[in-house]
Amino acid sequence: MSRDDDSPMARSLHGLVRTLIHNMVVGVNQPWQKRLEIVGVGYQASLSGTVLTLNVGYANPLIVTLPKGVKCEVIDPTHLTFSSADKQLVGQLAANVRSLRKPEPYKGKGIRYSGEIVRRKSGKAFGS
Repeated sequence: MSRDDDSPMARSLHGLVRTLIHNMVVGVNQPWQKRLEIVGVGYQASLSGTVLTLNVGYANPLIVTLPKGVKCEVIDPTHLTFSSADKQLVGQLAANVRSLRKPEPYKGKGIRYSGEIVRRKSGKAFGS
């Protein structure tokens, strides 16, 4: 692959375009995946069609409609896997679902990426 000119903008976009094309090719051969864990008493997820329902401690369940091209698999009520050929779409969907209930530092409850380590804080009982 070669550039038409050697301007700073063309040089900076050359690597970006190369990486985007590479991610597309890799995604077609083996879909990109993001895994999420749901931690908390009574926290769970269920999938019906393209609608993901999350019960994560709010009064009403949270409803997430999956975009076209993304496949969701609920392994058990506390583990989710998103997969698609589009790396950006999978990462954005996983980030949006995680932002619905981020892991909190005192009890660790919430939605986190698989393998993510949440730094825990001691409560006020530790200080006295």
